[in-house]
Amino acid sequence: MKKALITGASSGMGRDMARVLSGMGYELILVARREDRLRELAEELGTPCRALAADLSDVHECRQVYFAARGEDLEIVVNNAGFGLFGAFTQTDLETELRMIQTNIMAVHVLTKLFLRDFRARDHGYILNVASSAGFMAGGPLMATYYATKSYVLRLTQAIREELRHEGSSVCVSALCPGPVDTEFNRVADVRFALPGLDSASVARYAVSGLLSGRGVLVPGAAMQLSLVAKRFLPEALLTRITYHFQKRKLDGGMTPSGEPSTGPDRP
Repeated sequence: MKKALITGASSGMGRDMARVLSGMGYELILVARREDRLRELAEELGTPCRALAADLSDVHECRQVYFAARGEDLEIVVNNAGFGLFGAFTQTDLETELRMIQTNIMAVHVLTKLFLRDFRARDHGYILNVASSAGFMAGGPLMATYYATKSYVLRLTQAIREELRHEGSSVCVSALCPGPVDTEFNRVADVRFALPGLDSASVARYAVSGLLSGRGVLVPGAAMQLSLVAKRFLPEALLTRITYHFQKRKLDGGMTPSGEPSTGPDRP
């Protein structure tokens, strides 16, 4: 049976990608901090699942996830775990930001490198790194660290993909870059976005299809695709000011200015 590993599988897009892959017949290794949520999901799905509880902000636990799954002959690895933090850089909590950097960057880096070595050795496999449309932006005032982490994920993925292309490798490494995704958190907090939030299940289907088709950068939603084309014609300084304006609207939508963590589309 085909096998896939998904981090951040306890909620949001990670959970929905698990449903999509299970529907395609994949046996799953589900990774997140909340083991109870993983077991609930495993009971729901129609294919064999194994739950691995891990805090991916800890490099040791990232390695443990790899060692626990490396002998499973995986075909797909989805690096989805991550979270955001809203607020002015001088006001956000440093410890939370460091944990976000570890989760959004370090975990993706470690798991991509370790599993990619195995995939490259057998010349087969797929890795999907969940970035964000934020990764395309020059900067993200009021979510500065989050935007920076997603830029890292996007650029790392693009560079690895080019290395594999030059080698003639059959391994596919892709980046998913969604804009706003409609989540329970966003509805409760009444967060207002410049663009309508996409349905998480639809984004999951789009992501899996794009990955297995071998596409490099996956941007769901026509509105976000058009906005990324339009941004090429605007100076970076102006884009940063526009981003600040749209982020500031979140304060008017119910978020606190003190930097509360946001689940976003890819919470661990």
